[in-house]
Amino acid sequence: MASDKQVTFVIVGGGIAGVTCAEQIASQFPSDEVCLLTASPLVKTVINFKQVSKTLEEFDIEEQPSSVLEEKYPNLKVIQSAVKLLRAKEHLLQAENGQTFHYKKLCLCSGGRPKLLIQDKPHVLGIRDTDSAQDFQKRLSKAKRIVVIGNGGIALELVYEVEGCEVIWAIKDKAIGNTFFDAGAAQFFIPSLEAEKKDRSLPCKRSRYTTDKTGVGHSGASGELGSALGPDWHEGIELRGAEQSSSGVHIEYECEVDEIFTQQEFLQSKLSTKKSELGMWPAYVQLNNGKVYGCDFVVSATGVVPNTEPFLHGNNFDLAEDHGLRVDDHMRTSEQDVYAAGDVCTAGWKPSALWQQMRLWTQARQMGWYAARCMAADVLEEPIELDFCFELFTHITKFFNYKVVLLGKFNAQGLGFDHELLVRCTKGQEYVKVVLTGGRMVGAVLIGETDLEETFENLILNQMDLSRYGEELLNPNIDIEDYFD
Repeated sequence: MASDKQVTFVIVGGGIAGVTCAEQIASQFPSDEVCLLTASPLVKTVINFKQVSKTLEEFDIEEQPSSVLEEKYPNLKVIQSAVKLLRAKEHLLQAENGQTFHYKKLCLCSGGRPKLLIQDKPHVLGIRDTDSAQDFQKRLSKAKRIVVIGNGGIALELVYEVEGCEVIWAIKDKAIGNTFFDAGAAQFFIPSLEAEKKDRSLPCKRSRYTTDKTGVGHSGASGELGSALGPDWHEGIELRGAEQSSSGVHIEYECEVDEIFTQQEFLQSKLSTKKSELGMWPAYVQLNNGKVYGCDFVVSATGVVPNTEPFLHGNNFDLAEDHGLRVDDHMRTSEQDVYAAGDVCTAGWKPSALWQQMRLWTQARQMGWYAARCMAADVLEEPIELDFCFELFTHITKFFNYKVVLLGKFNAQGLGFDHELLVRCTKGQEYVKVVLTGGRMVGAVLIGETDLEETFENLILNQMDLSRYGEELLNPNIDIEDYFD
């Protein structure tokens, strides 16, 4: 039933950025109604938040029914509906369920959508939200071989977690995981793909996903996607194929997909002469290095693109090169009273020398929280400075069952040749890499239980000249904390 509603704050998106923003605004303006629109019946909330150091933070993610949020904040109303149209000049937003909102302040936190290799192919699956992860689990249980395309966080976790199924992993880079680490760290991880899996009865550090057993957790008829999965998405989902023994992972480096064929298309193609050597499979993948693989299905894990589509028609948003909504240092878009946070936006301010935007959980939470503070400051006509969390890039995650901490320009991003690297590696235990420029630490990658994150964070933030320490900086026999207390 169509209805019109006057409301001070409207937030779009039930992921981490949207929920964080809505919670912050609802607690700061308890007498104002706050509306959160989400396409999914479940929203993602931050729990067990822990400030590890000045800028490093750890938290768990929990998927909860929206009623949990409404009970916590009486002035927060969660509406399960996608956005139909936005008329920014009129401060009007229409939902697909027919409701119209006349807002004072709007924050768009609609996340990203999977960058699917090839659209509308029956044997290509993109993993982005809980529903697609469960679809993957169901398909995998009958599979003997899958092809995984992509080299980001989800691909890294997936190839490690899958058992009882052969995995062909095609990446366009020279090394695995190059979004997060260099070739040296990639070499550190390679044995983990071949070794027996470590005991994983250890407590899960971040997130646990549950889907309502009634089946309401599924994407609506409009194909609207739920919010992103992020770390530990595979917890509680058994990723086991049809084979009794694990057939291992085969990596094809520096290649991309030329074509994906269904069985019928393959038999009609000029490649059909290879069917005797390839066998009969539901799908075939042709790579640009000339190789062809038959498989049960293909997993497209090639990242996301900002989900701006519902808001562009009839509005005048300034888009960045990556097609995100460009925001200024107060998280404002180019349309008046419209803010954006998380994967849908692109930082349009001149970043600190030690920070870069990456579409990760930690930044979604930080941006959502800061966007709420900026909206509040604008309403109250108070000044606000760019938050300290944008001073230094930090991220804690887990890959191949190792703790991974990334600090600053951890991959020497944007430094050209003007840097040096110090590396310490203990096979199967830890990998420590430090990025120095002009004798000062500007980035670090810490894999394993190194306990160096706080010390290195301080060294990066205070930009102390470390030239005189040379390689002693990573000498395992020296307690570096004693040096720099």
